[in-house]
Amino acid sequence: MTRAFIAGIENQQKNFPYLMKELAQLVAANNLEVVADFSQKLTKPVAATYLGKGKIQEIAEAVDHYQAEYLILNDELSPTQIRNLEKETSLKVLDRTELILEIFSNRARTKEAQLQVEIARLKYRLPRLRGSITARLDQQSASSTSANRGAGETKLELNRRTIQHRIDFLRRELKSIEKEYDIKSKSRRASAIPRVALVGYTNAGKSTTMNGLISLLAGDKKQLVLEKDMLFATLDTSVRRLTYPDNKTFLLSDTVGFVSKLPHNLVEAFKSTLAEVREADLLIQVIDVSDENSKEMVATTEQTLEEIGAADKPMIYAYNKADQAGITFPSVEGLQLTYSAREHSSIEQLAAMIKQFLFKDYRTFTYLIPYTQGSYLERLNVQANVLSTDYTEDGSKVTAEVSPRQADYYARFLVKG
Repeated sequence: MTRAFIAGIENQQKNFPYLMKELAQLVAANNLEVVADFSQKLTKPVAATYLGKGKIQEIAEAVDHYQAEYLILNDELSPTQIRNLEKETSLKVLDRTELILEIFSNRARTKEAQLQVEIARLKYRLPRLRGSITARLDQQSASSTSANRGAGETKLELNRRTIQHRIDFLRRELKSIEKEYDIKSKSRRASAIPRVALVGYTNAGKSTTMNGLISLLAGDKKQLVLEKDMLFATLDTSVRRLTYPDNKTFLLSDTVGFVSKLPHNLVEAFKSTLAEVREADLLIQVIDVSDENSKEMVATTEQTLEEIGAADKPMIYAYNKADQAGITFPSVEGLQLTYSAREHSSIEQLAAMIKQFLFKDYRTFTYLIPYTQGSYLERLNVQANVLSTDYTEDGSKVTAEVSPRQADYYARFLVKG
């Protein structure tokens, strides 16, 4: 496995050890091996090299001993800082932003995710151009690009234009996919089915939690989503329709995980994917309670939710991996659940909390539906929780638990008194 150093500036950051630990996990997620870490206390990064001269010398002297090939920094660096560090250390230098972008690029599976990641990567590279464009970008660019070249245009200017053309092309492609998403989203809203989104730090157990709910309420293994003990195991939003035994239905989505210092361009690019979060009626924030940095993870998640305009959503705080933390589970306190996503009674408790929140406005009414209106009876039996049915001379007398929208729909058949 390719070996790498990690390095960062403490800069009076209270959570610096956590950020460095997280950086090491990100490096591992990108199939690199961290063989040494370096930190330095500075009030601010050195303008030309990020790290101070002494620390750079220390890293350079350690290269041969560790056989390292990469140096990965805990912050976003300027092109000059990266260039100078590569010159001084003879290592390939990545900053935290480019590392995360590489991970996302390797994990993207759907066309939408691939477009989103490529846009973010190109926007990151655009201000960092320093000479020639890669052959890959030349191949991807439209053939008409060269026709726009001005008389005195430099190669660097042409490269910038090529990347900008590519970004514009990708945005148009993404927009057509987003239109399809909007159609599906409008259909879901029109159905009035409540929506729940799992959010949280990457690798906290969102996919395991979703699979637990699918197994409990759907029982269809084909609907299960990918589970893997790895940061950003999946970037694709999965949506499943789940139904309780009494016909109460909701849509559950599993979204991309969050991480500290998530690149702004990436958040911007994934806004359409994260629309599932903004449009949800209830969020379930999955938190790894066994991790000593769980408070920082909650802060990271809530900061990202604020950035995408979803900070005011009702939320269940689901403290997962209680079995690994030696905490009694499942236990509930208000909208807080301590549980293990791999334990049946824990998932049952979470399902009960979701149900209690989503369907608190449901009411029980009795309807008399004429035999000539059989389609209404059929629909009521499918959509509502039917408690009893009596067949009378005037029609079917049905007592059912219904949503406010259903109550309006069947109001003309209501038996008063």
